[in-house]
Amino acid sequence: MQGKVVLITGGAKRVGAAICRRLHAAGANLMLHYRASAGEARLLQAELNRARADSVALIQADLLDLNKVPSIVEQTVQRFGRLDALVNNASSFYATPVGEITAANWDDLIGTNLRAPLFLAQSAAPALKKAQGAIVNITDIHAERPLKSFVVYSIAKSGLVALTRSLARELAPEVRVNAVSPGPILWPDDASFDELSRQRIISHTLLKREGTPDDIAKAVYFLLADATYVTGETINVDGGRHIAI
Repeated sequence: MQGKVVLITGGAKRVGAAICRRLHAAGANLMLHYRASAGEARLLQAELNRARADSVALIQADLLDLNKVPSIVEQTVQRFGRLDALVNNASSFYATPVGEITAANWDDLIGTNLRAPLFLAQSAAPALKKAQGAIVNITDIHAERPLKSFVVYSIAKSGLVALTRSLARELAPEVRVNAVSPGPILWPDDASFDELSRQRIISHTLLKREGTPDDIAKAVYFLLADATYVTGETINVDGGRHIAI
């Protein structure tokens, strides 16, 4: 990853921040996108730029505004002169049980988890083709095993898996497109999963434990740096939950 340029959406905190740290440590320069987490983004930028000066830039944008999407890519190329990889990590996540689903829920969850990755990939495709680059989408185990009451989110992540395969065909042979599907890694910041719910979910993994954000970051690094003959693939990083009965 030495000298490569990576655009990471939702990179300010949680799993996104772990991906930023892992790729930066490997020598990549980063365009770190955030929507509302300005404080976290600036702190992470300062931390990484102390390690290597002028290696991380920030860009703020609401990915639901499709008019802003092309400029995210344009500003990345203007700042660093190239684009080698796109990591679609930004995501909305909340319950939408049947009977309570609104059009606004649909627009938000589909918009952040599926529509934005598509249009970012479309905007980035020329630069990525020039660099023989790669895309990694962060999906979810619930693309395969829908989470009760999270109907729209599960649909969106299923679509992102399909998008990964479709883009792999569309952008080949110049650009590889893969996905990482996390299981129980970090719980939501709100209280939507109590301790009993968490333990029940963990018990359904084969490894009987939570993963860490760096487990996801390592998989992203592998797909970007080492998996040069892999495209259209989704790697499950979920402690075996996707095959647990």
